[in-house]
Amino acid sequence: MPDLPIADILPQLKDALQKQSCAVLIAPPGAGKTTRVPLELMQEAWLAGQTIIMLEPRRLAAKAAAHFMARSLQEEVGGRVGYRIRFDSRVGDATRIQVVTEGILTRMLQNDPALSGVGLIIFDEFHERNLHADLGLALSRQTQALLRPELRILVMSATLEAKPVASLLDGAPVLISEGRSYPVVTHYLEQELPGRKEAASVAAVKRALREGEGDILVFLPGVGEIRRVQQLLAQDALGEGIAVLPLHGNLPQKLQEEALCQMPKGRRKIVLTTSIAETSLTVEGVSIVIDSGLMRLSRFSPRSGMSRLETLPVSRAAADQRRGRAGRQGPGQCYRLWTTREEKGLTEQSKPEILATDLAALALELAAWGIRRPEELDWLDLPPQASYEQALRLLRQLGALETDGRISEHGRQMAEIGLHPRLSHMILTAAKRGLGRMACDLAVLLSNRDAASAEQGADLRLRLDALQGMAATLGGQREENSLARSRAESRVWQRRLRLKKEADVAADCCGSLLALAYPDRIAQSRGNGRFLLSNGRGAYLRGVQALAEEKYLVAAELDDQGSDSRIYLAAPLKLEELRRECAALLRTEESVAWKRETRSVQSWQRELLGELVLQETSLAQPNAEAVKEALLAGILLEGVECLPWSSQAHLLRQRLLFLHGQDEAWPDLSDASLRETLGEWLGPYLYGITNWEGLKKLDWLEVLRGRLSWQQRNELEAEAPTHVVAPSGQRVAIDYTNPEEPVLAVRLQEMFGLAETPRICRGRVPLLLHLLSPARRPVQVTRDLANFWRDTYFEVKKDLQGRYPKHYWPENPLLAQATHRVKAKMDKG
Repeated sequence: MPDLPIADILPQLKDALQKQSCAVLIAPPGAGKTTRVPLELMQEAWLAGQTIIMLEPRRLAAKAAAHFMARSLQEEVGGRVGYRIRFDSRVGDATRIQVVTEGILTRMLQNDPALSGVGLIIFDEFHERNLHADLGLALSRQTQALLRPELRILVMSATLEAKPVASLLDGAPVLISEGRSYPVVTHYLEQELPGRKEAASVAAVKRALREGEGDILVFLPGVGEIRRVQQLLAQDALGEGIAVLPLHGNLPQKLQEEALCQMPKGRRKIVLTTSIAETSLTVEGVSIVIDSGLMRLSRFSPRSGMSRLETLPVSRAAADQRRGRAGRQGPGQCYRLWTTREEKGLTEQSKPEILATDLAALALELAAWGIRRPEELDWLDLPPQASYEQALRLLRQLGALETDGRISEHGRQMAEIGLHPRLSHMILTAAKRGLGRMACDLAVLLSNRDAASAEQGADLRLRLDALQGMAATLGGQREENSLARSRAESRVWQRRLRLKKEADVAADCCGSLLALAYPDRIAQSRGNGRFLLSNGRGAYLRGVQALAEEKYLVAAELDDQGSDSRIYLAAPLKLEELRRECAALLRTEESVAWKRETRSVQSWQRELLGELVLQETSLAQPNAEAVKEALLAGILLEGVECLPWSSQAHLLRQRLLFLHGQDEAWPDLSDASLRETLGEWLGPYLYGITNWEGLKKLDWLEVLRGRLSWQQRNELEAEAPTHVVAPSGQRVAIDYTNPEEPVLAVRLQEMFGLAETPRICRGRVPLLLHLLSPARRPVQVTRDLANFWRDTYFEVKKDLQGRYPKHYWPENPLLAQATHRVKAKMDKG
């Protein structure tokens, strides 16, 4: 289908929705889709008496769209066109178009799964892939499939990849509009910028003021960068009639509207904004865009269970959206603070939020919907399994889920509040204790990072005191404005939850309340401002802070960078508070383990919260089986070769190693085999022993004999004797050190008269003879004694007779009398 203006494409859109119930509309900024489409569809007969719900990803855009449509009808907001956002609603009985945002559509579906009275749901700016938009579309599709086949769904975007969405909507038609746009000249840097871009943004503003006309829209990644650029611009003389205005979601409504409105003739404005102005909003008078090329997104780590804000390069689609802001009302210019080479490395689309964010809120909503596994719904991108499993673990910790995965009554109450499950759980639990108002104050502080000055350090109690008017602020008027908004937001929550007036409570219970929300971020001191979190991660406080002296903290905000995370917000926690708030999460473990330092088994009982050891005491009567297993583990660690074998046991091992080499029916007592079967052969003897000294008292000879059968015990001496009786009548020990070559070391004179080499193993194995001099020094090594007498003896005799003349050296050794003395009693030769 060729690209058509929005007015020309409307008939096809109406026809598609009437016939197929679903459609995808791609229209660039300025096409009028956000306001023209709902107004036109409202007039259709097939929507008579029914409401159109349009989901916008941002509150500011939702209100702006509602006001624009109401003005088009020459009405006030709340007539045929209204909006519903958190803490603000302007709808009436006559309202036909409701512009909603954040979790409002989800709440509507949860309260009425059939969406009674709603004829059409429009998902605007769907390319942003907001988590609530993905969830809302998945739930709406199930409503359409099971309850309301006549419910119509329209997905609209400027830069969306349409095919996957159309496929999800059962092959819905894709309609493309060319919109209204003017040419925009794009400027790039010649060289890449190292480090931060605030100074480059200021330089670009000055250049744009010189080279162009009209208002300037500067895209920066976050509120911190906006403030710094604002401060830098305030130091320069920009000229008369030039206003520098911030624009972000935390600003009061009045200041937001001031940034959006047309400036009086002869004046120019420089609007410093976050990505909030990328889509949906029209900043009047803008003809110049300066793009830092950066955005700030929350990234979730299933490994640590924490989210962190990351500053990332924008996608090509987002960069094109930003550039398009300069061509909404006439020709414009765009100054990109990156090179053409850097542009080649940009991704096509931003990563969908569902693939990178904390899924606890999503998991809670699905549980409230009756879904056990996300695969039961149709998704454009299935929630990642690791992140979803982590979310379920957190919900179970917070008591939001039953053991079978169904949502609990407490979980339903949490879902109805609509805050992050952590904060909802904290408020509900605190309210039962008369601390609901303080919990609401904490919730808004944690939801609004701008609520107090970072100069106050990490101690959340100081921010709480400032919010409650009990301490002076450090951030001037800006901070006072932020605190005023937070106070108003807290009062709204208090009214909605019908919290009664409570007694004044000191901020000291701040940590106790935080423990309800962040049981996985309770931290135990490791000294010098370093802590161990209950989830096993390390954390630290930067600089000199009083909180560094606390034994326990609850870390509400961390950066999740590196091996240890920096703690940005925390409050102290007493051990008794920890035990009270986390009673269901505490566990007791009895540990019995080998301590290499003392070469003994030590037994203790530990009270644990996650990875934190709260208390450790010795066990007076540890489990005997556990002690045995720990001792076995210690022996393996030390090595079986290091066991305190007795000399007799050591000899028996050598004899049995020889026999196993001859016949595998004999037990294998090699180090490797003993390690593998340690529990089998040694375990029964270890009861009552707790240390290495105890092992020394074992009868190791009897332990090894336990490896032999009755028959083997009887055959042992015949197969592998310990000694051989030499012709001299002396018992000579057999050396089994080398099991493959048993050795008989004997003085040559003691072997006179013996014609053949002695044998063992019932005559099958000849011994290796080490024939010794009278001084017991080897003179010959042989397995063939007969050959020695015949061929070698006389050469050896000459040498030995000269060195040992007093000893007996017969001419015929086979007829000589063997002796262990200097001379034999009788010479037969």
